[in-house]
Amino acid sequence: MSDDKTPRPGQADMHIHSIASDGTAAAAQILDYVENHTDLDLIAIADHERIEGALECQRLARERKSRVEVVVAEEVTTRSGHLLGLFLQARLERNRRLETTVAEIHEQGGLAIVPHPFSAFTKGMRKHAIMRVHRSTDPLVYWDALEGYNPSTAGRYGRAATIRLAAELGLPLVGNSDAHTLDTIGDGRTHFPGSTAEDYRRAVREGMTSGTCGDWGFLREALIYTHQVRKQARDVARWGRRNFLRDDYPRDLGVPRDQLALQRQGAAEYMAGRATARRTAPQAEGREVEERSA
Repeated sequence: MSDDKTPRPGQADMHIHSIASDGTAAAAQILDYVENHTDLDLIAIADHERIEGALECQRLARERKSRVEVVVAEEVTTRSGHLLGLFLQARLERNRRLETTVAEIHEQGGLAIVPHPFSAFTKGMRKHAIMRVHRSTDPLVYWDALEGYNPSTAGRYGRAATIRLAAELGLPLVGNSDAHTLDTIGDGRTHFPGSTAEDYRRAVREGMTSGTCGDWGFLREALIYTHQVRKQARDVARWGRRNFLRDDYPRDLGVPRDQLALQRQGAAEYMAGRATARRTAPQAEGREVEERSA
């Protein structure tokens, strides 16, 4: 009997929502659940239009020296639909032109992935928009992967078409849970050589990923939605207290106030550094031209 020494592939779920957007668990709860109830090596919090929960989850994982690595991500709304940006340094602006946001993700050193393409139930991207990016000649405007395996109705609706399109365009496929509750984390996942965030990034870029997922079905999705409605009711109550009672009762993002302040300071420093780099780049380019012509 031969001894199979094939290394176990890495397991990643890079599309998880926290209470910072429309999820139902805080960053700390998500990390606890992944550490204790899953075999995932790598996760990303990808809230709608926010990265506060992702930054907090990453901070906690590093502070604990967790076995689970956390990537900062965002599911951002573009004029052409939802877009998943991984390995982000700063929050992305919503409702911009698709090509602009894809370029911004790559400028930050991230990966641009289409989540639940073709979905009729969420803002899934349509084929004409995907093809527009694929045909772009801008070196920053390209796809890194398509999310072909997603257990929700949104993901199931376009799965077959997504798998066909990925083969047609030569793009990697990834799997994610699109989890909004703790018990659905890991229901969709990506398998890749290695186990770290950099292994995942390399696997996507080299087309070495595969994905799997189950399907939740109507009853489970109805239960998930019930949890989301309760969470949204709490957000509305906090909004009312803040705006009508003026009691400084902020929306709960699942992040301590001192960490939110540090996050904002870090974001301001990052954006200031980028602005400086953009101002100095044309000057450096001009000097190079002068040196070549001298």
